[in-house]
Amino acid sequence: MQQGPEIWIRGPVAVPQGPPPEPAHATATARRFSWVGTHGGAGTSTLSSVYGGHDCGRDWPGPADPPSVLLVARTHAAGLAAVLRALELFRRGAAPPGLDLDAVVLVADAPGRLPKPLAQHVKVIESVIDVYRVPWVPDWRLGDLSGHPPRETASLARLTGPAGRPH
Repeated sequence: MQQGPEIWIRGPVAVPQGPPPEPAHATATARRFSWVGTHGGAGTSTLSSVYGGHDCGRDWPGPADPPSVLLVARTHAAGLAAVLRALELFRRGAAPPGLDLDAVVLVADAPGRLPKPLAQHVKVIESVIDVYRVPWVPDWRLGDLSGHPPRETASLARLTGPAGRPH
């Protein structure tokens, strides 16, 4: 019959004096992001208004801007091609130093489902980086950003944290 390892018995353990230590309280703050459009009309201004963060337009974040980048593109052919070019810049190390590419945000260019060729381009992008999809929002087209973000974007809302404005 095989026996397990020998057990060593320690003497009495001293009880620490004084009150027990306070548990550490996590103080989480919303992470700040820079929205970077990969082409004109990508939607960075709308997204920064709805979800918070810094609107860089089509420029890279400056030294005072959040270095965490969310690349933004529309889901039309030109938008998806533009986001692939921007991803290639990060892959080659050609993006400005100090920036962290966190995800790609694809904003619907029209209501309804994507045509199959465009959906295949999205799958290619999703194979390299996290992608958040924003559906067509008629109110946004009319300039009304006062409502709650679409429920389909709950994961994007969690990523960006509170927008800092009342809903």
